[in-house]
Amino acid sequence: MANLSRRRFLAQTGVAGLSATLGVQALGQTNGSSAEATGVGDFTFLFITDTHLEPELNAAQGCDQCFKKARTIKSDFAIQGGDHVFDSLAVSRERASSLFDLYAKTEQDLGMKLHHTVGNHDCFGVDTKSGVEPTDPLYGKKLFEDRFGKAYYSFDHKGVHFIVLDSIGITNDRAYEGRVDSAQLSWLAADLKVLAPMTPIVVSVHIPLVTAFSSYVPAPPIEPKHHSLTVANAYEVINLFDGHNVLGVLQGHTHINERVIWKDVPYITSGAVCGNWWRGTRMGTPEGFTVVRVEDGKLSTRYETYGFKSVAPQNG
Repeated sequence: MANLSRRRFLAQTGVAGLSATLGVQALGQTNGSSAEATGVGDFTFLFITDTHLEPELNAAQGCDQCFKKARTIKSDFAIQGGDHVFDSLAVSRERASSLFDLYAKTEQDLGMKLHHTVGNHDCFGVDTKSGVEPTDPLYGKKLFEDRFGKAYYSFDHKGVHFIVLDSIGITNDRAYEGRVDSAQLSWLAADLKVLAPMTPIVVSVHIPLVTAFSSYVPAPPIEPKHHSLTVANAYEVINLFDGHNVLGVLQGHTHINERVIWKDVPYITSGAVCGNWWRGTRMGTPEGFTVVRVEDGKLSTRYETYGFKSVAPQNG
């Protein structure tokens, strides 16, 4: 997610361990995808997003505290919702590599299988302040892919089809926007096409496809140059979901808890592990992660906090 100074957000007020929810009613490569939905089992997994690992602000200790809390919850696996580190966009290769090394070391405390979603802050050297040229072999998403694998992909678990999307578009003027590119849209259409209509689907994406977030604050005095709060072409992605059994879309980026229903699909945005970028509660949403339960073909969530205390609290 962009720095606080670049964007103003307003979260719904929440309390520890509970998610603030809003209901709005209206109207890579495939890994082991199955064309037919076999028996769907009940299971729990974790959605852990926006860790924003850095050596400052006790971030590593906080993330370690979060992961140790998370591992006490019996779960089959976890999905990291993006923004693993803070920040890879505007720093040197040495700094970016050290951040990803710190994340990898801290992640070991989670002690379970983890699937990764690319976030905007995971993209290396995009900002010209980094001094990195686009010809660098690790530029953009290549560093992320070198560490974690492909930026978009799918997998199956107990009869549920999981789709992890790449929502980060790198612009020609070396910034980012929320966008799912044409190659990925074609891949997504093909991935969905082979599924039986009632196959349950869960989607992970960093920048939200659907959110009411812009309704919570006044319009900015200056229109942002790039569409970075949501995915600019979200409608193209959402249209591909028509006729499929999407149980839910899990989202990060805004550091708040929110649940918006669109075309009977819940778009669930999770609060951040880092809260207000390791400076305390993020406008009512404390530091935490989301526990997801799939049971009887339905998806439910709850928000778990872990008691982090910032050394530099700041309203946000």
